[in-house]
Amino acid sequence: MIQTEREKMLACELYDASDNELMQMRIDTRTKLYTYNQTLYDKKQRDILLQNLLGKIGKNIDIQTPFFCDYGCHIEVGDNFFANFNCVFLDCNYIKIGNNVFLGPNVQIYAAYHPVAAVERIKGPEFASPVTIGDNVWIGGGSIICAGVTIGENTTIGAGSVVVKDIPANVVAVGNPCRVIKNL
Repeated sequence: MIQTEREKMLACELYDASDNELMQMRIDTRTKLYTYNQTLYDKKQRDILLQNLLGKIGKNIDIQTPFFCDYGCHIEVGDNFFANFNCVFLDCNYIKIGNNVFLGPNVQIYAAYHPVAAVERIKGPEFASPVTIGDNVWIGGGSIICAGVTIGENTTIGAGSVVVKDIPANVVAVGNPCRVIKNL
């Protein structure tokens, strides 16, 4: 059976992001994001818009505008989630975020990535790997979480960090590349 480009994308295989289905999904998401980003701070209205945008949402979530993502439907957030201004989620694969997670401003979560070898990269197809963030995590402003990363529960990621490898539970981790500096 032939896989669709979306199926390849979610299976962490090389896929063509210019595929018509994927392009239409991103266009639809841009329309939803435009509406969300133009709303005044009306909690009930925003909750309804987020329910229609994201794959799964918990109770008591707050995503400040502007907010940007590729598809939305691949994003799951738990209860008591807060994302400050100007967060970007490239959800070409699943981004799963636990309960009681707080993101500072300008946090970026990238499930998407490209081949390292230029000869392959310039052909166009790309990859995507899931990102998982455990319960009770705080990610400081300006941090970047890269594809395929898991951040364990009760962990704090310092502002401006670039997370390229898994970070265990119950630690403070900072830097570029992000590394554990303290056990909790």
